Amino acid sequence: MTTNKTKIDTLVVGAGQAGVAMSEHLSRLGVPHLVLERNRIAEAWRTGRWDSLVANGPAWHDRFPGLEFDMDPDAFAGKDQVADYFEAYARKFNAPIRTGVEVRKVVRNADRPGFTVDTSDGVIEARQVVVATGPFQRPVIPPIAPQDPRVLQMHSAAYRNPQQLPEGAVLVVGAGSSGVQIADELQRAGKQVYLSVGAHDRPPRAYRNRDFCWWLGVLGEWDAETMQPGKEHVTIAVSGARGGHTVDFRRLAHQGMTLVGLTKAFDNGVVSFEANLADNIARGDENYLALLDAADAYIARNGLDLPEEPEARVMLPDPPCLTRPILELDLVKANVATIIWATGYSVDYSWLQVDAFKDNGKPRHQRGVSSEPGVYFVGLPWLSRRGSAFIWGVWHDARHIAEHIVKQRIYFEYRDAAQRQADREAATQSASLMGAR
Repeated sequence: MTTNKTKIDTLVVGAGQAGVAMSEHLSRLGVPHLVLERNRIAEAWRTGRWDSLVANGPAWHDRFPGLEFDMDPDAFAGKDQVADYFEAYARKFNAPIRTGVEVRKVVRNADRPGFTVDTSDGVIEARQVVVATGPFQRPVIPPIAPQDPRVLQMHSAAYRNPQQLPEGAVLVVGAGSSGVQIADELQRAGKQVYLSVGAHDRPPRAYRNRDFCWWLGVLGEWDAETMQPGKEHVTIAVSGARGGHTVDFRRLAHQGMTLVGLTKAFDNGVVSFEANLADNIARGDENYLALLDAADAYIARNGLDLPEEPEARVMLPDPPCLTRPILELDLVKANVATIIWATGYSVDYSWLQVDAFKDNGKPRHQRGVSSEPGVYFVGLPWLSRRGSAFIWGVWHDARHIAEHIVKQRIYFEYRDAAQRQADREAATQSASLMGAR
């Protein structure tokens, strides 16, 4: 049996936004490469999220520099529009993407440069490997999840629309962008919703006629290179749904949603919550108001003519669920039939069998350049800055990595040229010796 073997300078694993960006920069720099994708281009946008998902940034912001969305630049692209965008972008420069191919194992070669890559379509020999599989690989449901057949449980990755849920109330655990948007959609569909709110940042959707993405840009926040202490696990509650709006937990409660604190434990059908709801809401408010203050100061400092917006600082009254928080909830008595875990994702690098990881399984790298020579990562949060996880941030990170690969190729080519010269000299010497005999 003959094994199909391909040789390539650089192999990119994954054809989502990170893989497409990586391919563009490698193509521009003349680096021979191949992108492998086990599904379709940008598949996670099409089938890995709920039906009504839209981008959390406006179309003018959440894009690559080389192509605009065919829509109102201040609108928020739907998930299928985003996937179509990346497919169109890849076609624009004829990206060498091979879909329907799964990478099963990557190992470093022991006796020669580069890596051997086992795939569902044969073996590939690559000098460099770029991991562009992103941070959303394995949905995480915490171990506190109850073993209760009376309640349907799913991760937010499996949620599609309200119609897939049984009759009854819903507990949504997690109040980042995904949890808030799903909870809001379910409440608007007539469901009784309990939303478990942990620590979060809560930026305004827009302030004084500028989107929060613009504000974080001019204030230098997107380019922040170090995460603030204590912010490692803080989510961002922001939404582009229904044309974009500021997430206001008090407003959600006044509309009928019940807010609870961080979910703590389940015991015999009773879920308990931390007594931290008020503190979590207060810290979110502080984050919100701090951005308004920074925006006002920037406007004054630069003499900008932007409209005043005093109503942005008006807070609704605290709802009863905030002043008298629920610390325990009997799921049966509350008619909770579904629990949706909007609790994030972990990465899965079991296929990448190289020395590139910390003890906790996270990549060991500097701006995406791995501690394992020849291995690179792109598309991860805080890869180089706060904006790394956003579409435009991925594009800029990929450029840095592509340029690093080019520099390494120069060294490889010098070494190869030197080796060829040594081989020629050895051959000449051997011929001379043979002639002397």
